[in-house]
Amino acid sequence: MSFVTFVSGRYLITRQKQAFISLITALSVAGVAVGVMALIVVIAVMAGFEVDLKSRIMGIRPHLVITKKQGAFTEFDQISQKIRLIEEVATITAFVTTQVVLRTETRATGAVLKGIEGDQRKSGIAGVDTSLFEPSDVERDFLTKGKHLPKMILGKALAGNLGVTRGDTVYMISPRGMLSPAGHMPAMARFQIVDLFESGMYEFDGTLSFVQLRQAQRILRIPKAIGGLEIRLTNMELAKKVSNEIQRIVGNDFAIEDWKMINRNLFSALRLEKTVMFIILTLIVLVATFNIAGSLVMMVMNKQKDIAILKTIGATSIDIARIFIIKGLSIGLVGTIIGTIAGLGLCTLLKKYAFIKLPADVYYITTLPVNLKVTDVLVISFCALLICFIATLYPALQATNVDPVEAIRNG
Repeated sequence: MSFVTFVSGRYLITRQKQAFISLITALSVAGVAVGVMALIVVIAVMAGFEVDLKSRIMGIRPHLVITKKQGAFTEFDQISQKIRLIEEVATITAFVTTQVVLRTETRATGAVLKGIEGDQRKSGIAGVDTSLFEPSDVERDFLTKGKHLPKMILGKALAGNLGVTRGDTVYMISPRGMLSPAGHMPAMARFQIVDLFESGMYEFDGTLSFVQLRQAQRILRIPKAIGGLEIRLTNMELAKKVSNEIQRIVGNDFAIEDWKMINRNLFSALRLEKTVMFIILTLIVLVATFNIAGSLVMMVMNKQKDIAILKTIGATSIDIARIFIIKGLSIGLVGTIIGTIAGLGLCTLLKKYAFIKLPADVYYITTLPVNLKVTDVLVISFCALLICFIATLYPALQATNVDPVEAIRNG
């Protein structure tokens, strides 16, 4: 053990003559511990919200969307065949979207009509099973004769707004109609509801309705064109790499957006909120370090004679400064360790027992989600120790300025 470490340890564990300094030291440890614990729990909960929200959004929205910048998108079959050769591509789905009004006998509401093809269970769209769109042989015969209704899947919230459920029928009214002697006539069609889906996001559940692609093309009068292609990848984090590769294949006539670009406003807001909460809760640790600085300043005033003796026997100013820096960091380290253990324990309890309940009518989830990352814990601990180190600099500087002759004379 070095001379500096030995003296710092003696100052740390020796019973203080002034109980007030000991009380401030204990409060400093408690303040750092509470601040670190609060930071770990809040950041873990916010990261849990972000992960949960991302999974729900990605349950409906694709990883990549390809649209044509100008003109009708008619060459989608050839483009799809080329894109399927990319190893990271899992599924490709043609789609058409438009704004419509859905109406029953007593209610009406605006909605987004989305025509899709293929079995969306393979595409990962949460709760949307488009195999239900496929009619039976009998239904197909009636459908060609105009005696069977095409099928639609609604979000649960949208169905609740309309007051309908499985088996009911709704009228779809689209502004994309046709010109007649009486003027512009909106397109109207009748659909049977075959299923309801729930993603947990009101933005989707309260506005989206799915129909077969060819039905949407018929309504929009674009039988050979689509709105775009939705692509899902084996790994969504590779979206940027795959996007660049697809751009080289399709050329500059097409626009490609990845999931980060599509949802950039939401994820930017979440990151900003997480950063602001980190800064606000760091103030708790900062207040605790004021106590550390205060206790060290009072100790310097109380130990001036000891400092003078150490200087007369050969201790340098750097040695004196290190003594008080090590003591201050030791207080911060103890508080950080206690806070980290308490934070990890509380996060584990929240994750395992979910004893904090959220009102279901306000939030889309009923318990606090927790996603504890090792990197977050390390960053929080490092920041707490850094703040504690900065708090020790002024007292350490004051200790180096003690005049040995004056201190011994007045002591």
